[in-house]
Amino acid sequence: MRQKIVAGNWKMNKTLSEGIALAKDLQQVLLENRPSCRVILATPYIHLASLADFLKQDLIGLAAQNVANHQEGAYTGEVSAKMIASVGCQYTLVGHSERRSYYHETGEILREKVEIALENGLTPIFCVGEQLEDREAGRQNEVISKQLQEALFGLKSEQFKNIILAYEPVWAIGTGKTATPEEANAMHQHIRSEVSRCYGETIANETSILYGGSCNASNAKELFAMSDIDGGLIGGASLAVEKFLPIIEALH
Repeated sequence: MRQKIVAGNWKMNKTLSEGIALAKDLQQVLLENRPSCRVILATPYIHLASLADFLKQDLIGLAAQNVANHQEGAYTGEVSAKMIASVGCQYTLVGHSERRSYYHETGEILREKVEIALENGLTPIFCVGEQLEDREAGRQNEVISKQLQEALFGLKSEQFKNIILAYEPVWAIGTGKTATPEEANAMHQHIRSEVSRCYGETIANETSILYGGSCNASNAKELFAMSDIDGGLIGGASLAVEKFLPIIEALH
């Protein structure tokens, strides 16, 4: 049985006090009505230690939004996997399209990040996705396969079992556009077939694949009803309890 997951990516939003208030409000609501899925919050670094102090992590898991591709050393401004794990974090995003696009993170860099995260006991939520021009040219499967191959498919089976995947079509992030449930599911099926080809059907069928790309309360139920969509990686809609909660409730 694949784990069902809704992860909220706050991106570069919320001051420390605002983040604490939001997380406490969400936890209170979920304590009163426990979700049937795993809920994760991916917050800016400055929130992690404070949130870890009060979050019941069997209820809400905590993720960093990024991780350094070095263990330690003279890398000013970077935060290591060991540091992230030391504050009680369980997960980290790796390969988000904004990191790939704005900070030029290559497949090799992402592979290093994944390996270091795993070594330090963090579960990577590894993001893949194509640009609009790739989709329009019919290259989306080729692009996604390459992203998986470059960063993940060198892992041993025992390592790969600890990976969560997230498909985020870049053209549907923060644009209001969204892949149709059928388009999203077709890509999730392609991703699962690639995992199966590399690691076998059993591991492929146990790998959670989340959809990210303007997923909100109005389309979540339809997306989550698809056979190979195991939850969502939610951006803007995770910044308010009243917008995030219906998405969590849509995943059964």
